[in-house]
Amino acid sequence: MTAVHHRHATVAGHRLFYREAGPAEAPTIVLLHGFPTSSHMYRHLIPALADRYHVIAPDYLGAGASDAPSVEEFGYTFDALAELTLGLLDQLGLTRFALYIQDFGAPVGLRIATANPDRVTAIVTQNGNAYVEGLGEGLPQKLAAGTLTGDDLRAMVTLEATKAQYLDGSPDPELVSPDVWIHDQALLDRSGAAEIQMALLADYHHNVGLYPKFHEYFRTSRVPVLAVWGGNDEIFIADGARAYARDLPDAEIHLLDAGHFALETQLDTIAGYIRGFLGRVLR
Repeated sequence: MTAVHHRHATVAGHRLFYREAGPAEAPTIVLLHGFPTSSHMYRHLIPALADRYHVIAPDYLGAGASDAPSVEEFGYTFDALAELTLGLLDQLGLTRFALYIQDFGAPVGLRIATANPDRVTAIVTQNGNAYVEGLGEGLPQKLAAGTLTGDDLRAMVTLEATKAQYLDGSPDPELVSPDVWIHDQALLDRSGAAEIQMALLADYHHNVGLYPKFHEYFRTSRVPVLAVWGGNDEIFIADGARAYARDLPDAEIHLLDAGHFALETQLDTIAGYIRGFLGRVLR
């Protein structure tokens, strides 16, 4: 059984939670979670990597077991999440690390990478979008344009929406444990938690404005990229994975028969791709 430590650190006055496993002297991979979950989404991936890598999986401020000041007390933006997450990595003394980015983790991680290109050794993107081609129809388009209504935002933090993110696109929904959406929704239903996530959803369109900056980073850094993508995702669609090859011709791209939270049904496949990829590119 892999030893996974559950720890906290105080960054800029806020107590942030993170999971840590693996040898401290091994290459580090930082797992950045999506919406509406937390580092809980990596509970199975962490032990699948920790024999060979030093694994860190933080909860953003307002998510999981981290502090969650109200929207009146803290301005929740992706800039702020990236700054706090980088502050945590600095406090942990992590000068070099690979990133695993999913959903919200993409704008958080790519802000860190563009500001610190020499520190990022590789990127694994699992439905972590950085291209307009990757935006699905309907709500994802409104999310990117910043035109979500109050009703849209409230609908996106309901149990129905949370459950759909796990089940839509899965070829066998019975393989997805209901524990995942029950867990995430319980956290969303805490006092003030839905308002935090709605504030971030309302801020999401600013990420799209940074896409050209992210593309320039890809071209100039030539950072090794592995895309392991739930190809049936209706939020960040398969074209978002293919688009990475435009700026990074050597990007390794795999479209899986899975939805948005591909780890729930494709854990072994994704872990295998990551181990092979990092084994080749980290020297």
